[in-house]
Amino acid sequence: MGASIRRRLMLLVLASIALVWAIALASSYRQASREVAQWEEARLAELAQMLALLDQSNLATLANAHIDVREEERGGATSANDSDDDDSLPRDALFQVRAPNGEVIAGSPPLRALNAWDLPVPSVTGTQDVVLNGEMYHSFTLRDTALGHTVRVFEQANTRSDLVSGVASRIARPALIALPVLALLVWSSIGWSLAPLRMLSGAIRSRGINRLEPVDIGHVPTEVRPLVDAINLLLSRLLHSLERERAFTADAAHELKTPLAAIKVQAQVALAEPDAARQRLAMERVVQGVDRSARLAEQLLLLARLDMHEKMSTAPLAPGEAARNAWIANERNAQQKNLHVTLNCDMRAAIDAEPVLIGILFDNLLDNAIKYGCEGGSIEIAVRTVKDPTKDAVQGRVVVSVRDDGPGVAPADLARLANRFFRATGNQATGSGLGLSIVARIAEHFGGRVHFGRGIDGRGLAVEVSFPAYTAVPDERLQPVA
Repeated sequence: MGASIRRRLMLLVLASIALVWAIALASSYRQASREVAQWEEARLAELAQMLALLDQSNLATLANAHIDVREEERGGATSANDSDDDDSLPRDALFQVRAPNGEVIAGSPPLRALNAWDLPVPSVTGTQDVVLNGEMYHSFTLRDTALGHTVRVFEQANTRSDLVSGVASRIARPALIALPVLALLVWSSIGWSLAPLRMLSGAIRSRGINRLEPVDIGHVPTEVRPLVDAINLLLSRLLHSLERERAFTADAAHELKTPLAAIKVQAQVALAEPDAARQRLAMERVVQGVDRSARLAEQLLLLARLDMHEKMSTAPLAPGEAARNAWIANERNAQQKNLHVTLNCDMRAAIDAEPVLIGILFDNLLDNAIKYGCEGGSIEIAVRTVKDPTKDAVQGRVVVSVRDDGPGVAPADLARLANRFFRATGNQATGSGLGLSIVARIAEHFGGRVHFGRGIDGRGLAVEVSFPAYTAVPDERLQPVA
């Protein structure tokens, strides 16, 4: 029952309607009871006033007769619909009239059997409830100031008119008859209202694995529109992700194919070359090709790991220390091109990141600067803390920059440097085009931003990576970066 929205809504609606009807019925019953009670008390008062006008002989005659106070008698000229408020039993009113001296002038004989003949008379005019012989009676006392008579009328409490129960029956009967009809209407209405959900589920269920276009089921109610929009947004993201993965797979296959083909050629040369020196040279190139392929595979795995948004543990660390370690690891390659490297790092600057990934970030930045720098040129590595212009908080940002004075990149290519497998035109150095893409993904993973610009003296390339600063970190908590 709980799994069906349609059944749940129907039960809630019907329960709410039944509750409101029950409250309305109870309220109507109480109101009718009060009104009938007031009406019958007024009727007793009228009867007392009429008795006060009769003389003694008429009172005696009336006392020996029956005063039937029923409003309607069953079996009369009433319809079946009016039978709810019939009085099925005789309802006789008893009375007693006393003279000014208290002597009983006339009275209904049954009062003697009820031990009410000598009942004290109230001193004021009005209604009272009294118990006579174990039964409750309603009474009305009238003191006639003109004649000095006191008239008291009695009516049994449990023989009042059935009007109250008739009112309740008239209200309850249509409700009980209408409830099944209302249940059917509610069931059909809710089913009709939920039709867009069935259409939506059918449209999604009929989709194949290659159909990722937005779902369109025509007119959509306001309540269902957010669900359709959310599904279409999910399909759009999924389509974008699949297209990106297809492009990544195609580019990766293309990039891996080139070094593998070169390795095969060099291996064939080594097998066919009788000269030992040339054979050795071919094998060295095979080793270089294997190293390049292994590095490319490592970079592809790292990108896949970053794209999966894996949860990585972070710690406060000093990027200046990471920059120095990266320079030590790449110093030999810089010396081979006679590059002059300058470090200007604020060792007190701290960020919250993963040490190994920050080491990879610096390694890729330096490798890119060395690879595309000019022979005998310069490289500047800097780490500094600046105020964040986008926030009013005291916390600033740590900016890591690597600049060179090489041939640089055309302005039109700057925006594409973070794209995977992109290599600027005119560069002769070997590479996969993944280094700066990995830098951008690592920076994004830790809340950083990457900016590309002109290098030293307006030449070459400058790469700036800005991280949120980690403030108030004691030096002993800074993690070393290998």
